[in-house]
Amino acid sequence: MYAAAEKELAQGDKEFAGQHKDFKAQMELAMKKCQENLLMEADERMLAPHSDLVGGSLPIEGTKHMFNARESEWGYLFFMPLDELYEPSMGYLVNDTVVIEAEIQLNNEQKEEEERREKVLENLYTLVKVARDEDLAEQIGRDFHFDLVDRDKVQGFFIPKKHPFFVFKEAVAKEFGIPVQFQRFWFWTTRQNFTYRLHRPMTPEEESQTVGQLVNVPREFHLQLGDYSELRLFLEADFGLDLRPIPLPDKTNEDILLFFKLYEPEKQELREPIEILSKLNQIVGYSPEEENELYEFQDGDIICFQKSTTHEFNQDYKYFDVPSFLEYVRFRQIVHFRSLDKPTEDDFILEMSRLDTYDDVVKKVAGKFGLEDPTKIRLTAHSCYSQQPKSLPINYWGVEQLKYMLIHYYLVCDILYYEVLDIPLPEVQALKSLKVVFHHATRDELEIHNIRLPKHSTVANVINILKRKVQLSHPSAEIRLLQVYYHKIYRVIPCSEKIDNINERCWTLHAEEISEEDKNLGPHDCLIQVYHFTKETAEDQLMQVNNFGEPFFLIIREGETLAEVKVRLQRKLQVPDKEFLEWTFLFVSFGFIEYLHDSDVVSSRLQRRDVYGRAWEQCLGLEHSENATKRAQLSGAGKELGQHEDINARMGVAVQKCQKRRYLGHHDAELEDGTRPS
Repeated sequence: MYAAAEKELAQGDKEFAGQHKDFKAQMELAMKKCQENLLMEADERMLAPHSDLVGGSLPIEGTKHMFNARESEWGYLFFMPLDELYEPSMGYLVNDTVVIEAEIQLNNEQKEEEERREKVLENLYTLVKVARDEDLAEQIGRDFHFDLVDRDKVQGFFIPKKHPFFVFKEAVAKEFGIPVQFQRFWFWTTRQNFTYRLHRPMTPEEESQTVGQLVNVPREFHLQLGDYSELRLFLEADFGLDLRPIPLPDKTNEDILLFFKLYEPEKQELREPIEILSKLNQIVGYSPEEENELYEFQDGDIICFQKSTTHEFNQDYKYFDVPSFLEYVRFRQIVHFRSLDKPTEDDFILEMSRLDTYDDVVKKVAGKFGLEDPTKIRLTAHSCYSQQPKSLPINYWGVEQLKYMLIHYYLVCDILYYEVLDIPLPEVQALKSLKVVFHHATRDELEIHNIRLPKHSTVANVINILKRKVQLSHPSAEIRLLQVYYHKIYRVIPCSEKIDNINERCWTLHAEEISEEDKNLGPHDCLIQVYHFTKETAEDQLMQVNNFGEPFFLIIREGETLAEVKVRLQRKLQVPDKEFLEWTFLFVSFGFIEYLHDSDVVSSRLQRRDVYGRAWEQCLGLEHSENATKRAQLSGAGKELGQHEDINARMGVAVQKCQKRRYLGHHDAELEDGTRPS
């Protein structure tokens, strides 16, 4: 019985393998056919069914397969589940069998095939771009002001390189309705001043060549810059009164082809005029049919003209003549202004000139707010790399022109940030603004105060102003100013230090009351910094230390053990017993760490210095989860501090990570001779 079952199962597997082999062959045939159809413009035969399921796949007609329950979804598992094909109204599902047309999604194969096809077309075909009078009339004054036409916005023809040029002329005749005998083609050239102008008409000998041979003509005479795989031409044609093409006059050495642009100051518009010769004759008093002779010109030159104006007329219009209008167009700049408080949102947009001076820029910005004094506007440039405001604002007349405000190294942007100050910027620059975080002695609360003083002021002046702003525990309380970075105290700033030497952008300034206990230090007592941290393993398996919370000073008395210090710490931080039991304590000195036990004498590890010492050299670290300690509540203004400290925290983590990698790399690396670096 078992042998019969195994035989039947083996026979079923054999049939299944045969079906799989047949289907694989059919799929390979379908892929080959798809690639052939792709070269034969298969994209024109794209069908709609299930295109949303397969992401724009190409259908292979005539390739069908009968799926049964045993085959399940193999072959379509990744892009077309069979259950999505079930349509009761259309009856796709019949007797547990689905009949579908195979649709192949090429993905990378399609992309590679398109690239190969482009290379084939590039070797076999030439792109001929043809500019006409209609293109000039459409673009001049709208998209184009200085040259004649944008070469990327004209009609293009793909012509086989081996075809003679007259085949291309027939295609032009069919497209534009201009008979071959009425066509004259010109080569373009890039002149020494980098203007793009017509150079000369095509000769009969050149028109007898193939399209592929003509591509090399501009290269031989250096007539154009850029992509030599395409041929750029200008089509000259003439039309009669009935707007039908007429024969062109013969081009002699005495004839030149000029282009005219008419400027109208009333409209501030530069355009290609119509019937220019008759109007020129009327201006000089000739009859409309009179012929004119022009000197000192060459083919492709442009003449801009306008009607004569009076002095009174010029005062009515900002750009009253062609030079002023072209200068305006050349240096025109659209600037997006954003509030420094909302650096991701555009507040308003102004059209300016890159030659605008500093005063011009701030006057236009002040006008948006109705400010009479533009010196109350402070600008900050945009960083093209971080897509954020630069760290330092633009000083008063620190940049002469707008174009220099928008340059960041070799990149140019169109964004500026602004602030509206309460006093003029020159006065602000003579002052030093400090943001100080004050810790209340009796309340678990933080306050942020902005203090502005002359740059020659000292820290003592800052403390005196702070005393008038905050609520002290008693009138005679003293305050010290701390320099904090990444939730660690780096130094206590002396009262005699000038505030101009303090870089508040790198450090957070904290102020706190000096307790009576701190004032009455014994001869063998010492102040030590205490900070909170937690450890976690990063993705790269490196141990990562994250500081958090508010650091503080603590007195360590001579002979005091860790158990005695912990009692004072728990009372100061108000931590429940259950949570406090999970804390661990470390002594950090000059970068070395030591885990402490309750019986360890903390003072024996301290090196005697002055009262504060160098705060970052010797610290007591509290390792615990971040949510375990009771943190000071930030007011509305204090949330800004939290954001600033988060940034500092991320920077500190990045620095630690970099240092650890450098340390590991230093110890793990081996030199080429097998030795390790010293």
